[in-house]
Amino acid sequence: MARIIIDLPPEVLFTTQLPICVTHINKAQHLDNAALIGLLSEARVRFFRFLGYDELDVAGVGIVVADAAMQYVSEAFYGEILRFEMVPADFNKYGFDLLWRAADQASSREVARGKLGILFFDYAAKRPAVIPEGFRTRVEAAMPRG
Repeated sequence: MARIIIDLPPEVLFTTQLPICVTHINKAQHLDNAALIGLLSEARVRFFRFLGYDELDVAGVGIVVADAAMQYVSEAFYGEILRFEMVPADFNKYGFDLLWRAADQASSREVARGKLGILFFDYAAKRPAVIPEGFRTRVEAAMPRG
């Protein structure tokens, strides 16, 4: 069976921390995969807010998650704080990939990594929308210069 491999750049644009709560733990006593998706959703909302946007109003249009891929690396446990690092990549006419990594804050042990396919969307017209130029400009200005 082919494994998903996600390559991440060395520099990230955004970092946030989220605690693993008891409701995130499964019967095996580690972070449940569905709970990780929920934590990732919170990190994504925080990414857009960091850039000054709401997901329903990114310079006049909304976003949808068009696809997602995850690569699990290690277990995570109740009480740990996950550090989510995010960076946009592979821009196209209608969206981009939001690459991410989740690691334990205390030990830096990588827990998971992946990508979200972000599609800009005109909810009134019910169709994809071109990436707002203001969004792209803001991302480029915020990117670290390495």
